[in-house]
Amino acid sequence: MCLIAFAWRAHENYRLVVAANRDEYFRRRTAPADFWDDHHLVLAGRDLEAGGTWLGVTLQGRFAAITNYRNPAERRSDAPTRGRLVSDYLTGAQRPREYAAAVARKATQYNGFSMLAGDLESLWFLSNQGGAPVEVARGVHALSNHLLDTPWPKVEKGKAMMRAALERPFDADALLAAFDDPRTAAGEPLPDTGVGLELEERLSAVRIAPHGGYGTRCTTVLAVGEDGRVEFCERTWREDGRPGGAVRYRFTLAAAPGASPRAGSRPRRTALPSR
Repeated sequence: MCLIAFAWRAHENYRLVVAANRDEYFRRRTAPADFWDDHHLVLAGRDLEAGGTWLGVTLQGRFAAITNYRNPAERRSDAPTRGRLVSDYLTGAQRPREYAAAVARKATQYNGFSMLAGDLESLWFLSNQGGAPVEVARGVHALSNHLLDTPWPKVEKGKAMMRAALERPFDADALLAAFDDPRTAAGEPLPDTGVGLELEERLSAVRIAPHGGYGTRCTTVLAVGEDGRVEFCERTWREDGRPGGAVRYRFTLAAAPGASPRAGSRPRRTALPSR
């Protein structure tokens, strides 16, 4: 992922609301969001080249997502894939705090990353570029290719979009549309991450228009209600900049507050209309 805006326990009806864009090279083989055949509790996209994923949720209410920390000068070609950090959490059983601490002990093996790992009780942030793991406070936050809430223009815009969404009845389609924003932050102060001013400006958009085989590959919206109901929507983007397929999943967590161990609902998958 390259932009994740989220509200953690910031709404009376929702434990977690997420809107995120994944930016990647279009040549990288990827499976769109679905429940995994080998781990049927996991709903996520999948990296078909190195394994792992960038964002996912489980039927038990576990959630994780990751972004690359942009620092090309320190990138190593022999580092293990960061997507495994997300998939290992989603398929495992460790509590978020325990998992974050375990990852922190081996974090230097990986290229730069920032990660979220949570369940219905807590949400943790960790990065191998800045300090020990920390529990995320209630509120609206955003993460791009740096640390949590670093005030880059797209981060601030993502947080503003999320706050606006929370002021209205929840509408996943409206959030999908809001994150379809290819405008760059021209004229605004931009970070210097070592990629040059022209590229910094192009990467400052919420949705990065395809250029040189790179751009936003998918937009994901996730809402976890206080009643355990979950809505997960994903729209993919093609290399010509047009929307591709789109799906919506709705289900109820077995781990919903007050639910019995057998509670929950079978996930229902529907196709979203193309734009």
